[in-house]
Amino acid sequence: ATTFLVAMKATVSKTLRYIPQKKLTVSEPPPEWFGNGPNAEGDKKWTNKNWLKSRFHFSFAEYSNPRNTNFGVLRVMNDDLVQPKRGFGTHPHRNMEIVTYIIQGKLTHQDSMGTSESLGRGSVQFMTAGTGIRHSEKNAEADPLRFIQMWLVPKANGLTPNYGSMCGTKINFDNQWAHIVSSTESDAKTPVKINCEANIKVAVLKEKKSIEFNLSKNRQAYFLAMEGSPIVEGEFGSQKFEQHDAAELYGEEKFKISGPGHVLIVEMDSDGQGGRSDI
Repeated sequence: ATTFLVAMKATVSKTLRYIPQKKLTVSEPPPEWFGNGPNAEGDKKWTNKNWLKSRFHFSFAEYSNPRNTNFGVLRVMNDDLVQPKRGFGTHPHRNMEIVTYIIQGKLTHQDSMGTSESLGRGSVQFMTAGTGIRHSEKNAEADPLRFIQMWLVPKANGLTPNYGSMCGTKINFDNQWAHIVSSTESDAKTPVKINCEANIKVAVLKEKKSIEFNLSKNRQAYFLAMEGSPIVEGEFGSQKFEQHDAAELYGEEKFKISGPGHVLIVEMDSDGQGGRSDI
């Protein structure tokens, strides 16, 4: 019995590391830092007292943790809740592939290349920051906005800046994977291509519906429960997630993900580093 328990523990640590939301860093910066007016008082549309509530999955801004700086090529994952008529004023980026997935509300983007558009739930936008780009991200609507922003390390620095997007109405992620992002060097047919060896998939699962995710040897993935309470199962056993919970997944493993839940996966080559070392 003792031998079995030790083996089970080793398997869990090898293929899935659970990251509860309490291990994420929450940031609520003053509105003036990003060019906003004072927080609204008495506005029933606001779901948070501060204009912004960010959950940082890795070191970012005021959160610096040398034991949690990245997961492979995934350098940043921020879960941002922006209240109505507020946003991030114009700011610069360089040498990053930036992918944004919209969960709730509508995100309005403007940049130094002349792009201006608004995107809703299920939509994805990307930027190759390359040699330099300036942009703003705002919630111009009357309801809250929530999105996941990911920064991925590009295959090279000094790339030509680029912007692209996909409207969420053009994909079907109901009870199945929607492969929304892949590398420019991949043969995968996805609506968004980035200059980085990574794949991003999303799915919305109803209760009792499930899908599989097969992770090959020498591959790793970062899993996020954006909404709902999905369950992830494998040879290691099972793990229940709540909204905002995450996990590091390692191959070789066949994962079964069951709803209800709105989930996202970023899959990539293993870097051999093992992710967070503070959990």
